[in-house]
Amino acid sequence: MAEEEQVVIKRNKQVILKRYPEGLPKEDDMEVTSSAKLKLPDGYGGILLKNLYLSCDPFQRALMRQVTPSGGAPFHCCTIDSPLFGYGVSKVLDSGHPDFKQGDLVWGITTWEEYTLLPKPETLIKILHTDVPLSYYAGILGMPGMTAYAGFYQLCNPTKGENVFISAASGAVGQLVGQFAKLSGCYVVGSAGSKEKVELLKEKLGFDDAFNYKEEKDLKAALKRCFPQGIDIYFENVGGKTLEAVLLNMRQFGRIAVCGMISQYNVDEEEGVRNLMQLVSKRVRMEGFNCLDHLHKYSEYLDFVLPHIRQGKIAYVEDIVHGLDSAPSALVGLFLGRNVGKQLIHLSD
Repeated sequence: MAEEEQVVIKRNKQVILKRYPEGLPKEDDMEVTSSAKLKLPDGYGGILLKNLYLSCDPFQRALMRQVTPSGGAPFHCCTIDSPLFGYGVSKVLDSGHPDFKQGDLVWGITTWEEYTLLPKPETLIKILHTDVPLSYYAGILGMPGMTAYAGFYQLCNPTKGENVFISAASGAVGQLVGQFAKLSGCYVVGSAGSKEKVELLKEKLGFDDAFNYKEEKDLKAALKRCFPQGIDIYFENVGGKTLEAVLLNMRQFGRIAVCGMISQYNVDEEEGVRNLMQLVSKRVRMEGFNCLDHLHKYSEYLDFVLPHIRQGKIAYVEDIVHGLDSAPSALVGLFLGRNVGKQLIHLSD
């Protein structure tokens, strides 16, 4: 592309990491600032993106550290004075890559900036269905949706009539797992951290029952009350005391899909888990996973979920703030339980 045709961004607002958080992240661990002029360099094989929506996800806390998480983490850690990064929905403004052209809509990993120069865009996924809200590609049609689909159907193998429990059930992933379980004919209970979220689960998302874990003095008893016959499938988002209580309430040959453990993300030393012998005595299978291992099934997932969305059989609750100035507060709020549904940052239409 000729120089005079190139897109030139004169000012680029961004959210950078000012210091590594200790414990819970704070807003002043981040800073909203602006960078200098931005354009696609000559001969550059990447692309220039305009970010439309940014996603707040718990895994981002693990990347706000000096040392990359162990176990083959798919992303490197954020560096001081550099933009945060995570999933987002974007529009291609300029491209030096043969697979992308101006005007393409995409979702995938991007930086927390108004505009992003992406050197290796091969991991981005093009958006082909625009009859649904674009924000959905940071949620139900993006990473959270694939996580729910892979974890529930691939790992848990649900059967009609089984009992399903989901922790952090009103979040980006949990709300979908619950609805997928109902579509599969299961009995579904979720836990959440407020009365508002409990009502949301039962009244809007179709859960059979739900409870506020903060009001339960004995989680083991709460689960026994909800599941007198025990739990067949547990979709794990929390860890800690919740997992310990679930293990005591699992049925024989139960399945536990470990999606995350948000109770452990902000502690200096992770807690140990008791009652693991229940896995042996009850022959329970407990397995961790990452949606990146299942992205080859993305077209299959779209074929499954899009008709349900269009027919109104699946709802998706979003909590959207506007502008990068709101981004630090939105990310911090994720760990304080302030969000109701999928937390997003809207930057541009």
